[in-house]
Amino acid sequence: MSDQQVKSIIEGARSDAKADLCPLIDQLFPDFFACHGDRVAADDPAIIAGFATIEQHAVAVVATNKGRELKERLSTHFGSPTPQGYRKALRMMQTAERLGVPIISLINTPGAYPGEEAEISGQGQVLAQSISSMLQLKTPILTIIIGEAGSGGALALACADQVWMLEHSMYTVLSPEGFASIMWKDSKLAAQAAQMMHIEPEWLQQQQIIEKLLPEKILDNQAHDLQQLIVQQLTEFDQISLDELLVKRQARFRKF
Repeated sequence: MSDQQVKSIIEGARSDAKADLCPLIDQLFPDFFACHGDRVAADDPAIIAGFATIEQHAVAVVATNKGRELKERLSTHFGSPTPQGYRKALRMMQTAERLGVPIISLINTPGAYPGEEAEISGQGQVLAQSISSMLQLKTPILTIIIGEAGSGGALALACADQVWMLEHSMYTVLSPEGFASIMWKDSKLAAQAAQMMHIEPEWLQQQQIIEKLLPEKILDNQAHDLQQLIVQQLTEFDQISLDELLVKRQARFRKF
């Protein structure tokens, strides 16, 4: 992979056009109804969660959000959820299980917020709880990585039956800059780090870490093509028993 390809993937994943996922949610789910709060402490705007229908299917939707204007981006910590956000997401997913509706998660986050207050509030614990719970939820789960998907903060929303990515997106253990800082004490070596990390989605698909690689143009025309792919996948989920789905999901992650 050339440096230019690395740059294209990183810039595409971090594009401002992908920062605000609200327009995409409106396109995919015109009747989306947002729910707020974690029922413990607060509401985190870095996580959007609620219910909607897509054609004949009722679904729960969980999405990360970076925001558009500076004030909104500061409130979302540039798309890095706090423990309150992950608790809100998990509350929605557990409710979806009780209602018997599939879950769709849309991800664009550099990772969980690493601030002192978040750590005091149990960031590590809630991430582990989310991962553990998603692996046991008896309802279908589809994850679509729209931009960045960094570290455990992304994995905590991506323990799904199917994981899809856009061609200019990243699914990594941490940012290339963070990797370079740890390995060589120099974040300017991010491109070299990205090469070592295999940030190219094609490689992830070859390793069966993701199931589907989507072209960027799938977001064109009000994301109609993506909407149809989601409907098709939900129909396929309907053909699989929940017990079989759960066994396959757990086996999917055990092999890594």
